[in-house]
Amino acid sequence: MTKVYTNLLLERRGHTALVTLDNPPAHTWTLASLRALKELVADLNADADVYALVITGGGAKFFSAGADLKVFADGNKDTAFAMAAAFGEAFEALSAFRGVSIAAINGYAMGGGLECALACDIRIAEEHAQMALPEASVGLLPCAGGTQHLPWLVGEGWAKRMILCGERVDADKALAIGLVEEVVPTGKAAATALALAAKVARQSPSSVTACKTLIQGARSHPLVDSLPDERTLFLGLFDTQDQKEGVQAFLEKRPAEWKNG
Repeated sequence: MTKVYTNLLLERRGHTALVTLDNPPAHTWTLASLRALKELVADLNADADVYALVITGGGAKFFSAGADLKVFADGNKDTAFAMAAAFGEAFEALSAFRGVSIAAINGYAMGGGLECALACDIRIAEEHAQMALPEASVGLLPCAGGTQHLPWLVGEGWAKRMILCGERVDADKALAIGLVEEVVPTGKAAATALALAAKVARQSPSSVTACKTLIQGARSHPLVDSLPDERTLFLGLFDTQDQKEGVQAFLEKRPAEWKNG
């Protein structure tokens, strides 16, 4: 029996998991869907045959409009705390996914929708996409990593323009400032992301996990600590089946058959 995740559709495409946000019309996040995303990522982490994750929105207009503001209309702080915690736990789990995660931004990515994309390793946007973190315009702030991930990608100045001034960016501007890595025609984001994810299958999954740990660690760890960590993780790969398989496959001039271990 196929496992069901609230407002999330999961498909397998080779070694890639394709996750489609499915809460029309704007694919807003709910407490249940955020908890489902956290559970889904944990399940993918436990599946050694999954190397990459692509996340996109259903339809042609919205990636995700973030949280439904009606949830916060009564000013209940208990509700706000539960939602903030769920957003944080879900997107931190997504950021920590052991493989490569790619956001296929197929339309509007607003607030928590953009924060979902920011939690991914790579972002591909369709040419009509619009992105913003408008929380301050309704008396709130991006609480699902937006204030932390965005400056890392686009620099402090553009992060302040988007968060403090409420500036919305289109796909071309997002590409220019480093918010996304590629812009593609309308309707092509998911296919482009899946093609990129397929390239991940050529890489050792064990190496990808180690490399991702080091790259993301650069955000918070000083260089003097991270350089020795590189060597430690490098040596640790010699305890994996993938290292032995990778070298043998290269020497035998054949594709590697990874074990993810």
